[in-house]
Amino acid sequence: MVTARLSFRFSVCLFFCQFAFNPVALPDDPYDASQLTQRGKALYNAEASCWVCHGENGEGRVGPAIRYGPSPFDIHYQLNTNPQMAALRQQLNPDHTDLLALSVYVRRLTGVAADDIDVQSLAETLNSIQDYPAVPDFFLTDRDKAVQQIEAFDTVLRDWKRRSKPGNIMHSYTVREVATFEPAEPLFKPEPGGVYFYENLATSGRFRPEGVAASQSTQVVVGDAVTKQVLASYELPEDLRGAVHTTVASPDGKYIYIIGARPHSRADTRPSMITPQTLLKVDALSLQPVKQFVIGARLHHGQIFQDRYLLLDSFSRDQNGLDVMLFDPQTDQIIGGVRSEELGGAPYTAFSDGRFIYVLMEPLGYGQSVSGDKTFTGYVGSMNLNHGRLTTMRPFWIAKIDPETWQVVKEYPYPGYRADWIAFDSAAEFMYVPAGGSATLSKINIETGEVVWASPTGIGPYGANLNASGSEVWVADKGETTGMFGRTISVIASANGRQIETLFSAYQVDHVLLAPNGREFWTTSNGEGRIYVFDAEKREQSHVIDMPQFGSPHGLVWVHYDENGHSKVVRDQGGFHGGVDPRKGKALDY
Repeated sequence: MVTARLSFRFSVCLFFCQFAFNPVALPDDPYDASQLTQRGKALYNAEASCWVCHGENGEGRVGPAIRYGPSPFDIHYQLNTNPQMAALRQQLNPDHTDLLALSVYVRRLTGVAADDIDVQSLAETLNSIQDYPAVPDFFLTDRDKAVQQIEAFDTVLRDWKRRSKPGNIMHSYTVREVATFEPAEPLFKPEPGGVYFYENLATSGRFRPEGVAASQSTQVVVGDAVTKQVLASYELPEDLRGAVHTTVASPDGKYIYIIGARPHSRADTRPSMITPQTLLKVDALSLQPVKQFVIGARLHHGQIFQDRYLLLDSFSRDQNGLDVMLFDPQTDQIIGGVRSEELGGAPYTAFSDGRFIYVLMEPLGYGQSVSGDKTFTGYVGSMNLNHGRLTTMRPFWIAKIDPETWQVVKEYPYPGYRADWIAFDSAAEFMYVPAGGSATLSKINIETGEVVWASPTGIGPYGANLNASGSEVWVADKGETTGMFGRTISVIASANGRQIETLFSAYQVDHVLLAPNGREFWTTSNGEGRIYVFDAEKREQSHVIDMPQFGSPHGLVWVHYDENGHSKVVRDQGGFHGGVDPRKGKALDY
């Protein structure tokens, strides 16, 4: 096994990937086309090798088509004179046999039979090869030399030192109930066997249709997951309005938890991401709040944990608040959590494989805010990188926390910058990490921390999810840290990181979730105020669900009612719940 790591720059997209191949043995006969074909195939199809630019069949991708059949000399010339191939040249370091093998293999891709290839004539072109000396007068500054020492991802792994503090880092926080509300009449009646989706909406999408007035406050929406129709919505009073970013439900599906107004004054209706806000407990049938809590933080994302608790992470917090916490919906109390001080950086979002908590961590110092220089550090840094104001950044990583002991049991540095999401395979063996600041998706072995592969995505990826078979990863190309003008979904093979297809989607899609039936991907468009539904097998858009007043959707929860009318959450942004999981053959049939 020969393994190397390299970085490529295609156009303006900087990404890291792992290069690995198993070259076959040298041919016994140096002119045997069949043996050369096998060697050329291994070289051409290695991770991040020729196929990345030229396509699996030489048809061309970001690089030109090569179906004309380049000679060994042509390949050598390109490897040594084309700047975009410099990294590949360094890692392959091909000898004459390799060049001949690649040339023969490309000819075979065009349908030429082995017996029809004049291998000896191809080999004679190698006589034209001359050494291409390096430019002798290229000037390297001291800064150039320093950057060269750290620009490979290998240096991150080699120099990694634990960021978090050892031992139990749990903190507590006492939730305060600050308001209760009169019960309201249900706005819809769920049917036995029905499947319903919930959304929390901000006031308007960025690309709201002309002539449509924005709502004045947050909305809670419920719809039929089968018919793809919105059934009911409720607009909160303006004095309860908060800065929306998630939708999370109690495991029994009876209550929705969303962000409320600032705790200091119900008359202060200016929502903010950098100051703590309240948590509203909303009845799932009336869609109206029943209680309001101070939790010492401004909720960012939330999801069910172990079908019992809610795993919450925050954008900002009080000094004694928590950055990541477990919330018990039975008691409406926090049972424990952690703070950035012990984690060694700025937490962004948290996810779970069902047993452990995984926190996406960012280095401090790139963006100032009122909440301890943590709220926007990774965003500002990555934005500056994309604008050319930075040339590299300090490493980003994932902290793995055992909630039984509240200890950080492992840290995972990953390629690229400012990851937004973690998607786990059904066996919790691998995690897939999209990094919005560098437009990459990484596959990481959870046990060893090995980066199996890293692959480019569309612009500014945010959410990611696997299909039911686990063979594809769908990535929402939101445009995070690049202006929020992403409008595609990248479909990538989970086995090797190869791009399968790019789907046209909607502006600013941030969450992409496999539905409980296992046949659909649902994507939430913050920019357009819609949900776009795709057929997972055909990779085609099947439905568009307009949100009321095209409010900006954040988060997505599915609730199923059994034949006796008992409800349970079967899907949220963190994963499948309540015994439903299409990846394990347990899909809802609807």
